[in-house]
Amino acid sequence: MAIILFDDNAHQTLLPLTFTRPVADLRIGILTIAEKWSKYLKLDHSFYTQSWLQGKFQLNVEDENIFINGAVCPDELLIEAIGRLKIGEALKVGGYLIAIKLGKQEATNFDPYTEFKNIIDFEHTPVVIKYPEDIFRKNDIELRKDFTLITKGRKSAAISSTNVIIGEDFFAEEGAIAECSTFNTTNGPIYLAANTEVWEGTNIRGAFAICEHSQVKMGAKIYGATTVGPYSRVGGELNNAVIWGYSSKGHEGYLGNSVLGEWCNIGADSNNSNLKNNYEEVKLWDYTTQRFRKTGLQFCGLIMADHAKCAINTMFNTGTVVGVSANIFGAGFPRNFVPDFAWGGAQGFEVYSIKKMFDTASKVFARRDHRTFDENEQEILKKVFELTEEYRRF
Repeated sequence: MAIILFDDNAHQTLLPLTFTRPVADLRIGILTIAEKWSKYLKLDHSFYTQSWLQGKFQLNVEDENIFINGAVCPDELLIEAIGRLKIGEALKVGGYLIAIKLGKQEATNFDPYTEFKNIIDFEHTPVVIKYPEDIFRKNDIELRKDFTLITKGRKSAAISSTNVIIGEDFFAEEGAIAECSTFNTTNGPIYLAANTEVWEGTNIRGAFAICEHSQVKMGAKIYGATTVGPYSRVGGELNNAVIWGYSSKGHEGYLGNSVLGEWCNIGADSNNSNLKNNYEEVKLWDYTTQRFRKTGLQFCGLIMADHAKCAINTMFNTGTVVGVSANIFGAGFPRNFVPDFAWGGAQGFEVYSIKKMFDTASKVFARRDHRTFDENEQEILKKVFELTEEYRRF
C-alpha cells in the first residue's frame, strides 16, 4: 500500500509558500502534513505534485494506492473513513476530494479534477489549508493534535529543576535542555523535541513546539500558538508564528501572526506589524488573482517564503507577503508585496540574480552538513525564477 499526497488548486492559492514544495510538505502544528499522515497510517508517503518539484519530492506507485489531498490534515475520523475505502472509491466532503483508493494502472493516470463515480461523503469537517494565513490561524488546532499523537502513552524526559513548569501538558524528548525558564501550559501544550535548547530567562506560553536541533535564545518571550521547526534559532518576541525550519530570527524584535519558510533570516531588531492602525480587515497579495485579497482577519503579519532574508531594523507593514529568495534592506517600510528574487527595500528594488542567489544558498546549506544544495534544489529555484519574472518589473 502506498500513500500519495496530491496537490490540487491549493498549490496555487498557497503561493509563494508552495513554489518550493508540495502542499503536504507544509509544516503546521509540530509536523508537516505529510508526516502526520505517515504517523497516523504507519506507512511511508510520496508526492504527486508540480513537475518542477517532482525530482526532489518523489512519486511511488504500488499495487494499491491511497491518494490523499495534501491540503487536508488527518484526524481519527478521517483515518477510519479512509481505512474503509475500496478500490475505486473516493472520499469527499461537500464535493471536495479528500482521498481515493486506486490500483496501479488507474494510479498512473490519476487526475484530481476527474469526476469520480463511486463517492463516499465524509460527514465531518476536516482541517484544510487553503491560504497562507491558514497556517498560523489553524496552528493551535494542529499543534494540540500533534502533541497528543506524538506523546500518547509516553512519559516526558526530566529537565533541570531550575525551570518552572505550570500545568500538566509539558513534554520533553531525551536530549532536550532548558535552564531557568518558565513554561506555562495552562493555555496549551508545550513540546521540546530531542537536541533542543531553551536558554536562560525564557518565558513560553503554550501552545508551543520546538523541533529537533533548534534553540530559543536568552530572555525570549513566546506566546501560543507558535512552532519553531528543526535547525532554527529564535529570540525576541514571538506570537502565533510558524517557522518551518533551517531559519533564524535570533535577535530582539517582534514576529506575530506570521509564517516563515526554510532558509530565512530575520535581521536584528526587525519587526512586523500584525494590526492596522484603523483596525480594518487585513488584505494579502494573492498570486492567483494578482491583486490583494481580503483575509477576514484583523490580525495578520508576515508571510515569508523560502530563502528570503531581511537586514537589521527592517519594518514590515501589516499583511506583507515576501516571495522566494527576496532580500530586503534599508530604511522605511517595504511594499506589502515583495516579489520573488527582489533585492532592495522602500527606496526601490532590482533583480536578485540567480547566480548571486546560488552563491549565498551554497554557503547557507554548507552550515548544515546533512543538507546539500544539489541539482534538485537548484532546478526548483531556476523554475521559480522563471515563473515569477512578471512580478519583477522594477
